[in-house]
Amino acid sequence: MGTLVTSRLDNSIATITLDDGKVNVLSPDMFAQVNAALDNAADAAVVVLTGRPGIFSAGFDLRVFETGGPAEAERMVRGGFELAVRLLTFPAPVIIACPGHAIAMASFLLLSADYRIGADGPYKITANEVSIGMTVPGAAIEICRQRLSPAYLSRALTLAEAFPPAEAVAAGFLDLVVPGPDLADAAVAAAGRLAELDRAAHAATKLRVRGPVVAAMRADLEATVAGLRA
Repeated sequence: MGTLVTSRLDNSIATITLDDGKVNVLSPDMFAQVNAALDNAADAAVVVLTGRPGIFSAGFDLRVFETGGPAEAERMVRGGFELAVRLLTFPAPVIIACPGHAIAMASFLLLSADYRIGADGPYKITANEVSIGMTVPGAAIEICRQRLSPAYLSRALTLAEAFPPAEAVAAGFLDLVVPGPDLADAAVAAAGRLAELDRAAHAATKLRVRGPVVAAMRADLEATVAGLRA
C-alpha cells in the first residue's frame, strides 16, 4: 500500500499531510491512512489537514470505478463520505490548508472542515462531477448546502464551475487565501487561535449545528451506495 499520509504532533497541533507523489487521489488506501492519522490525533487541540505542493487532492481514484468492481467502488465512495462525516463531527477543530487544486470529493472534504485556508495561485476548486458525466450524490449536495453561498450552489453543482482561490472564498469553499509560501504559517496561526476554544463546547456546538446535515448525509449515502450495486 505504501505511505500515502504522514502526520506529526507539534504543540498539540496534529498536522496530517496527504502525499501520494502525484495528485493525491482519494482511494480506499488513502482513506484508511487518513483515518488512522485522525485516530492518533484524537487528543490534539487542533488538526491541520493538508496536501502536497500544488494540490490538496484530485478526488476519488477513478480507476477504482473503471476496474475495481462494484464492491470496491462502494468501499471508496462510502469511505469518502464517512471521512466527510468524521471531519464534520470531529471533537477538535479541523483546519484544511489547501495548497492547490481541490477537485470533486476533495472539494466536499474542504466543506467539511471548520476553517479552510487556500494557497493563492492558478488553482481550481471544483465539484466537477456533472462535467465528467456523473450525477452529484445526495450526500455531497447536503455538504454543499451547509457551506456554499446560495448564489454559488447551483453554479458549483449543476454547472460544475471551477473557481480560483479568491472566488472560492466568495463561494464558500475557502475562508481565507494567502500567498503559497505563507500557507503553513497561516495554518499554524489559525490553529493557535482555535486551540484557545473550549474543546467540549466546540464539539457539542458542532454536533448541534451539523446534526441534521450529518443525518441527511447518512441517509443519502445509503441510497448512493445502493445505486452502485445495481
